[in-house]
Amino acid sequence: MNMNRRDFLTQTASAGAMSIGVGALGLGATGFPSLARALSPNERLNIAAIGATGRAGADIAGVAQHNIIAIADIDADLLGKGCQKYPHARQYRDFRVMLEKEADKIDAVVVGTADHTHAPAAAMAMRLKKHVYCEKPLTHTVYESRHLAKLASENHLVTQMGTQIHAGENYRRVVELVQSGAIGDIRDVHVWNSANYAGRKFVTGVPQPKHVDWDLWLGPAPERPYSESVFGGERKPVHPFNWRCFWDFGTGGLGDLGCHYLDLVHWALKLGHPTQIATTGPPVQADAVATDLIVKYNYPAREQLPPMTLTWYDGKQRPPILSTLRDRGGKPIDWSAGHLFVGSEGMILSDYSRHHLLPEEKFADFRPPEPSIPKSIGHHNEWTEAIKSGGPTTCNFDYSGRLTESVLLGIVAYRSGTALEWDGEALQVTNSPKAQALIHKEYRKGWTL
Repeated sequence: MNMNRRDFLTQTASAGAMSIGVGALGLGATGFPSLARALSPNERLNIAAIGATGRAGADIAGVAQHNIIAIADIDADLLGKGCQKYPHARQYRDFRVMLEKEADKIDAVVVGTADHTHAPAAAMAMRLKKHVYCEKPLTHTVYESRHLAKLASENHLVTQMGTQIHAGENYRRVVELVQSGAIGDIRDVHVWNSANYAGRKFVTGVPQPKHVDWDLWLGPAPERPYSESVFGGERKPVHPFNWRCFWDFGTGGLGDLGCHYLDLVHWALKLGHPTQIATTGPPVQADAVATDLIVKYNYPAREQLPPMTLTWYDGKQRPPILSTLRDRGGKPIDWSAGHLFVGSEGMILSDYSRHHLLPEEKFADFRPPEPSIPKSIGHHNEWTEAIKSGGPTTCNFDYSGRLTESVLLGIVAYRSGTALEWDGEALQVTNSPKAQALIHKEYRKGWTL
């Protein structure tokens, strides 16, 4: 790059007002701003979707009680498959074309693409004044998360990140336990997950499938010829899943599942920006993501809560304290994923669907607090109902943007080989220009945020 990082970030922010066609300016076919229309409580929304199957397909199904107006996918085969359930939806390959042409017909957009195109897609939709539901991680870079939160706030839009577990009853009960003081002051939390996307390599010189528009697939990512993924001698397409294994498109196990598992900790302990982030792991590869990472986040005191350390472990890594814990039968606790809140008066062990107070004998007669967090109407329904009522969502881009920033800072620390000193308000790594360069990325020509 021929400009310094500060100039680049300034220019990138300005690029939010630049266009890819008329629609990217937030202008409809008439040339006037596309404003969110007033909706009655019983009215069905008009929704466009970016991505047709897989996680995107599940998100479409989550809002299918509304009108699915249009669907875009770079894969003609998957587009056709996804649209079988929605025969009246207009089909597009390029989401930019879809958003521009459908701007005056839609109220909201569901983004279910690979990580690297979350931000360009969501940002264009929000510039068009459309409410957005976007899969996790919210973005591919730290700066993109901050930018999407800003767009949502400026345009008064209803947003939700796809951390569906947030709507479950188990997370609610754990939050209530933590916030009731059941285990006292919490200064340490350990979170682990066995996800492993490491070890893949790009292979080129292979035939490009006719149904895949590789140029659209790349989107803002660096130019490269059609590539596939090879692991242990087995070759597989990068799209539609193995993109998670490469930095250009994905964010590895931490990005994939960190937003689900760290969500509970951020919610329960009201976390904002960490001030220090340090990551250890195997040698950094230029293209391929890593596993067996350990990421230590230090958070300052907040809202009468003490400073705390949150540690993430993936692959085969586990918190050392876990080996000291036993279940009721005296066997070691060997969960493949979970959270361990360590308080001054005890511990809470949890995952998506279960939780236990430890040591069990101490809490044998414990009565949990009465439920105070209302039952969710469903993660997707929270979003669509909030669009109609003007109410809040639980994982809006303000909250989920901060969560995603924290997750991605662990990757910045790993790839830069730097223990970060982080000024969250200024969006600045204060001790490493090399790490600061990874807070955002240069987009390929033709793509803007």
